[in-house]
Amino acid sequence: MIEIALMIEGQDGLNWDRWRRIAQVAEDAGYVGLYRSDHFTNPQGPYKDSLECWTSLTWLASHSSRLEFGPLVSPVSFHHPSNLVRMAAAVDDLAGGRLWLGLGAGWQEREHTNYGFTLGSVPERMTRFREAVHIISHLLHSDEPLTFQGKYYTLQDAVLLPRPARRVPIVIGGSGRHITLPLAARYADEWNIAFRTPEQFRELSSHLDSLLDGEGRPRSAVRRTLMTRLEYARHDQVREQVAAFAAAGVERLMLQWLDLDDLDGMAAVGRLLG
Repeated sequence: MIEIALMIEGQDGLNWDRWRRIAQVAEDAGYVGLYRSDHFTNPQGPYKDSLECWTSLTWLASHSSRLEFGPLVSPVSFHHPSNLVRMAAAVDDLAGGRLWLGLGAGWQEREHTNYGFTLGSVPERMTRFREAVHIISHLLHSDEPLTFQGKYYTLQDAVLLPRPARRVPIVIGGSGRHITLPLAARYADEWNIAFRTPEQFRELSSHLDSLLDGEGRPRSAVRRTLMTRLEYARHDQVREQVAAFAAAGVERLMLQWLDLDDLDGMAAVGRLLG
């Protein structure tokens, strides 16, 4: 049965008061998870409150009891992989094993320019992302020290201690057939895509299956998830949309909720679909 989670754009006005209320609604209304973006600001328009992602996830780890959660996604363009694994392992242990570590290459020019980070060209971003995912996967999932010499990162006998209590799952998103989908097939525990039709999702998921076959991994090793918005005009319309995604192979829907103060709407949809 398809699972329903909530996804919040943290750079679109999120502050502590809103985050506390949203987390309570997500927990009470039956959502299986609560996810949020990791950005400094929106790509354009006025600046809004943007509660720092990993601080908010640390709070959520100890102020919720059952929700799975994580960044969707944390860009390696302004998070060094060595720091990301330390944060992820610590937060997952604090939560009793409920974090899913979403990783991305970075894409938004405005936040990188404003806050002094180098975004780079698309090929540069992809090279950096490949290196970062390799480092993160090794440090999270292997006890062996890592020595790595790449274009963007150099590590010497790097280890992650204390070891996380479980194998912290990695989420890789995107539709790129040359980089992101192959990376998901090799390293990910979950593949996420945004704003695709059921037909588009089915086709990309089938391609991921073939890549997993090539990696010698079972197709069931990678959970298939989709971030999207639904039309909420009628209850039967909502159920029809969800059923279409389930039939296409979506295992978990992350519902992007843009109105951070519409707590009644969040609760109603969670109870309808939960």
